[in-house]
Amino acid sequence: MNRREAIERTALILGYAISAPAMMGILNGCKATPELAFKPVFLTQEQASLVSEIAEVIIPKTDTPGAKDAGVPAFIDLMLKDVYSQEDKDKFIAGLNSFNEEAKKSAGSDFIDLDPAKQVDFFKSVHDPAVAAFKSGEIKERPFVLVVKELTCLGFFTSEPGATQVLQYEAVPGAYHGCVPLAEVGKTWATS
Repeated sequence: MNRREAIERTALILGYAISAPAMMGILNGCKATPELAFKPVFLTQEQASLVSEIAEVIIPKTDTPGAKDAGVPAFIDLMLKDVYSQEDKDKFIAGLNSFNEEAKKSAGSDFIDLDPAKQVDFFKSVHDPAVAAFKSGEIKERPFVLVVKELTCLGFFTSEPGATQVLQYEAVPGAYHGCVPLAEVGKTWATS
């Protein structure tokens, strides 16, 4: 069973168990907004929530932590604030807004409001053409989806969960033996 099937089956099961007041709340537009695990210092709350959802689509939680669990959205927020030039910050924000507007046009709702399967589908529909256009040289600057993907991967794989639970991590690569006879070591650097 893949992730999409699991989500669809869970939604089907929960659809039968939902109470009437809860159903009325949903129909009237009440919905839980995703909580941020950090206080953004550069992005607005809405932008930070959108970045969090995009990052989670790129690296979802499975049997290992996802992007949100690893603190990737806070990392992206700090990178934008402390490292990016004003021009790059402006491009990122414009790309983020454009990404959400495209979601509204093609999927009918803000990216955050889409169900997880539709979020993945929309992201792929934007990502795949961007990769093809960038690889072919059709566009010179990296599109927003590739920038946010790069930041997400960088933030995830430099985080403790990403480095220790996902990557091949060995805190100490082996025992240190300081005084070993050369005959026991054999050739180390020389090849001839």
